[in-house]
Amino acid sequence: MEYTAHPFFGYRKMARRLRDAGYLVNKKRIQRLMQVMGLEAMVPHPNTSRPAPQNPVYPYLLRGVEIARVNQVWSCDITYIPMPKGFVYLFAVIDWYSRYVLAWELSNTLDTAFCLDGLERAFAYGRPEIFNTDQGSQFTSRDFTGRILSSGAALSMDGRGRALDNIFVERLWRTVKYEDIYLKGYETPREVYGGLSEYFPFYNQERPHQALDYKPPAALYLP
Repeated sequence: MEYTAHPFFGYRKMARRLRDAGYLVNKKRIQRLMQVMGLEAMVPHPNTSRPAPQNPVYPYLLRGVEIARVNQVWSCDITYIPMPKGFVYLFAVIDWYSRYVLAWELSNTLDTAFCLDGLERAFAYGRPEIFNTDQGSQFTSRDFTGRILSSGAALSMDGRGRALDNIFVERLWRTVKYEDIYLKGYETPREVYGGLSEYFPFYNQERPHQALDYKPPAALYLP
């Protein structure tokens, strides 16, 4: 198999190699097939969770907690969106019980400002009892932690290297990338923004979730 021989090839190099071997394929088809099979080039990805040792870290409060109502727990995270020439960062806030995406923001830099913008948009819905983040420098910054604590929410942080502590956001990233980003192959930040502006309303208001008895998040969060 070509991938096992050259696991460092992305879809563009893979398409070129297959065309050179006589196969009639294009880049988008190879990109789609690699995503369907769960294949990606073995290259370093942007690190979206860089610690800042000088910032305070808060304990994880959610181990063994039953999630039973909306606004009980919110969490946030940052992921990267790949493009042919670089990538952009996506920040989102999600309600754990309903899986409703309360806010999202894009940025071409990993600063705290775009996370604060998204946080303010989320607080337009109210406030959670507990707000969970990872230990990335954006989320341990005094501006970010101070805004959460000033809302009256308790602040919880994942253990280092424990992605499962924030499992609902991790599942959201997988869903967004496999159902939209990888299929559409956006080439510019403007295209990414336009595509996500269509996808997130669909995700919140129409997409059925098996864990929600096949209801969309809005059916629970906005009854």
